[in-house]
Amino acid sequence: MMCERNPGLPFSEDLISNVHINYPAVVSVANAMKGRRALKKEYQAAWLMKAVSLIDLTTLAGDDTSANVFRLCHYAKHPVRKDVKEQLGFNDITTAAVCVYPSRVTDARAALKQLGCNIPVASVAAGFPEGQTPLETRIREVELAVEAGAMEIDIVINRTLVLEGRWEELYDEVKVLRKACGEAHLKTIIATGHLADMENVYKASMVSMMAGSDFIKTSTGKESVNATFPVALIMTRAIKHYHEHTGFKVGFKPAGGIRTAKDSLQWLVFMKEQLGEEWLHPHLFRMGASSLLGDIERQLHHYCTGRYANNAYDIGM
Repeated sequence: MMCERNPGLPFSEDLISNVHINYPAVVSVANAMKGRRALKKEYQAAWLMKAVSLIDLTTLAGDDTSANVFRLCHYAKHPVRKDVKEQLGFNDITTAAVCVYPSRVTDARAALKQLGCNIPVASVAAGFPEGQTPLETRIREVELAVEAGAMEIDIVINRTLVLEGRWEELYDEVKVLRKACGEAHLKTIIATGHLADMENVYKASMVSMMAGSDFIKTSTGKESVNATFPVALIMTRAIKHYHEHTGFKVGFKPAGGIRTAKDSLQWLVFMKEQLGEEWLHPHLFRMGASSLLGDIERQLHHYCTGRYANNAYDIGM
């Protein structure tokens, strides 16, 4: 469930001028935060269940079919074995959303209806993953995904506009794509691995929020460099500054490279320290992942049984 929309605000050069970032200092601070706090063993299971509830369970493959989308939706509804859920006291847990290509939104909606489940369907759009198709095409792709029933839209920005410093044009593009979403919430992928420097990461984040993005997201998951803590530090500071300036809360979604239960716990601790307890709920924090859930299940199985799951039967998938 998403929170109140970010209405955005008129483009303001003042919010992105005089941005200077000391990259070595950012890396040092981010790495220190990443390793500073370990969760006590007795709390880890509850935090891992929290992580499950924040996952956008994703399939973005060229060979996606209605059958594997159905399996994805079933997994989203039943992400953890029933006996493990009951032992931990989390009987109704699901993932936050399922994320698919626009052409698979109808399949996902039908599968979730068949399963009696109201998990939101998210769709990538707007020329994902490169964002290099004409704007009219990107707008129409967003509209088609919404018409098919997507409740959340993950767009990717045109990185050319960032690299050439055309910030008001970037604002205009995100704003018109936000309008195309209608009531669907907008997650804007800034593709940090392609933006050359941290100043561009901050500015792209801020411009996307000014244009009305409900979430900002690190990566498509297709870049060579995806979600990293230094990048996350810059993006969450932008979210904090935007909130201080406007009073509007914008969500954050790291995506790509989050593969293990340990990774997910580090992200939860990071978010709590950077933005506070409220950003540990699905309306303000998501993790984009396709393989993360399997390792979380494995760790939860070990917590409950004292042994690691060693096959698909043990973890119920």
